[in-house]
Amino acid sequence: MRARISPTCPHRASWNCSARASCLPSTCWKRRISQYEHHNGLVNAVTFTHFDKARAEARESEDRWRRGEARPLEGITCALKDEHHEAGMTITSGSALLADQVKDYTDEVTALLKDAGVVTHLQTTVPEFYLIGLTHSVHWGVTRNPWNLSFTVGGSSGGSGAALAAGMTTLATGSDMGGSVRLPSAFCGLYGFKPPYGRVSTELPLEQYAGTGPLARTFADLVRFQNAMAGPTTYAPMTLPKQTLPLDYDGVNGLRIAYSPDLGLLPVSVDTREVAGAAALRLQELGAEVTGIELDLGTSMDDLADMFFRAFWAGSMGGALEQLSDHTEAMSPYAAAIFDMLKTSRYGGADNAAFELWMRRLYTRLVDQVWNRGYDVLVTPTLADSHVPADFDPSLHSFSIDGVPAHPQFTAALTAPWNILNSHPVISVPAGRTGRGMPVGLQIITAPYADELAFRVAHAYELATEPLFTAGARPDYRSA
Repeated sequence: MRARISPTCPHRASWNCSARASCLPSTCWKRRISQYEHHNGLVNAVTFTHFDKARAEARESEDRWRRGEARPLEGITCALKDEHHEAGMTITSGSALLADQVKDYTDEVTALLKDAGVVTHLQTTVPEFYLIGLTHSVHWGVTRNPWNLSFTVGGSSGGSGAALAAGMTTLATGSDMGGSVRLPSAFCGLYGFKPPYGRVSTELPLEQYAGTGPLARTFADLVRFQNAMAGPTTYAPMTLPKQTLPLDYDGVNGLRIAYSPDLGLLPVSVDTREVAGAAALRLQELGAEVTGIELDLGTSMDDLADMFFRAFWAGSMGGALEQLSDHTEAMSPYAAAIFDMLKTSRYGGADNAAFELWMRRLYTRLVDQVWNRGYDVLVTPTLADSHVPADFDPSLHSFSIDGVPAHPQFTAALTAPWNILNSHPVISVPAGRTGRGMPVGLQIITAPYADELAFRVAHAYELATEPLFTAGARPDYRSA
């Protein structure tokens, strides 16, 4: 007799099962593998598969359910970004130069997820050394968007976003140093969370500006996933005490929300403004007081990019990559261009000091224009435009947003300020789709460490909107 696994999932026996599915783990696993077999040839989201291991893990999970010993994510499929790993997995960082790098240990976030019961069956693609907000490389090729194969999935957690949107997995890990969780979430119609500094253990260099975060198709899955990966680990002394987020929240009635359509940094497409603006109005209809503001952060995108690169190259990331700087002939063009910049620039302690002062001025302006004016939440589009070509290379190509040249490095990303100001929790939620069917994301930003408030707004918004990944609103792998 089939064991009753868990409360009935609203997507029972469907393509879009959630992290609280009623099906057997082996059935869930088989569905994900079927989606991989049907669609990975189109989207190219996967580096390595671990199907035999996953089959054994799914059987073990079924036994746990039958014994009444199920863990929080028991038997749920989880794809790992080509950064997170179990012992024995190959981590290439998207580069042929690291094609044979096999890890002899399990990183701490992956260990937490395994302890929670996930089945890890796929590793997913990234851009070379995680250096751009798109996902393609000489080594792994181009990763394409299931909603439209012509367009990018974002990056650097782009393979995780594509695998989720294509139904190859129920959950997927990401990390975020300039938007690398939120960009794929927005491009692929997903929920993604950039936790504040210290909320989740990370092995990333410059951890004060970077961190690991969850991607999921539903709000509830995002909460369960975040709860599983949050909290202290043995070798991460800067990680905060564990926070467990609830699944249900009060509405947004009475909240004061500031809406900025562009952060004063990038041109934003008409499509994006319409969809994101409508999402902000929906929050007003739910009882929040929503006010459009012209945010002035006292910087331009050029200055932000310059300070961003100075700080990163002067710090541990530049030091870690410098040993590869004599091998640019084997790199993707964008990676070679960035390494050439590293070799010809002299970044050091003075650059770090200048960055620290600049960052404090940036934070002061944000506080004075948002929190000190009585706003509880800031919302803004995640992307300036969803229609970036899948193979776009910022070192070779240019991109315009409604005829206005985009920034040469950040292209369509409105995410980077919140890594520089990394104590702010930020959730990207799917706000709708453009006229060409591409998803649009909305960032929900709160004051430092006010995670529950960000999730409260995201929860209210999800309850009031038509979800993606249901019949009639599912990726169709078109090519425009």
